[in-house]
Amino acid sequence: MRAEGKSAGSKIVAIACSTGGPKALQQVIPKLPANLAVPILIVQHMPAGFTEALAGRLNTLSELAVSEAAEGDVIVPGHVYLAKGGRHMLAVKQPSGKHVIKYTDEPPREGVRPCANYMYESLAECAYDEVVCIVMTGMGADGTAGIKNLKQKKKVTVVSQNEETCTVYGMPRSAVVAGLSQKEVPLEQLANEIIKNVGVV
Repeated sequence: MRAEGKSAGSKIVAIACSTGGPKALQQVIPKLPANLAVPILIVQHMPAGFTEALAGRLNTLSELAVSEAAEGDVIVPGHVYLAKGGRHMLAVKQPSGKHVIKYTDEPPREGVRPCANYMYESLAECAYDEVVCIVMTGMGADGTAGIKNLKQKKKVTVVSQNEETCTVYGMPRSAVVAGLSQKEVPLEQLANEIIKNVGVV
């Protein structure tokens, strides 16, 4: 049964994290139920070769299916797609109406590749009615510009990890200072925030 008032399928969750992220993600993704009503995209700043192991670890710990996203993967509810290290991940709407994963090899942005800004901006052209943006622990300001641009075209809900539970309070702080974050919550409450915003099926 869908959570009351939630239209599943019209929402997507997009998570940005960096320093301290792999450990923090293990406190969030495993707490989400298998019947989560939406897909989840994650950009974790990591070099090539490390994201496959992180996705495997999260998949082992979680009820949701977690994978390192592959080019052309169809984005479906109840699945978590982790961006490959060293490449920028985008969500692209196909003529069929389906959304798929695409990668680009543009230069690093904000000094990083993958960069969450690209992920957020790609969602502006997708058919999702609302994007739930989660900004977690990390150095720098990745995510802020992308969410700003996304907000011009989509309904956006932004939840950031609070300073006390961040390894580095950079990316969430940037979102807060920019006036984008509607809520700051401790790491252990992020999973509940996601469920509250998107519902289950």
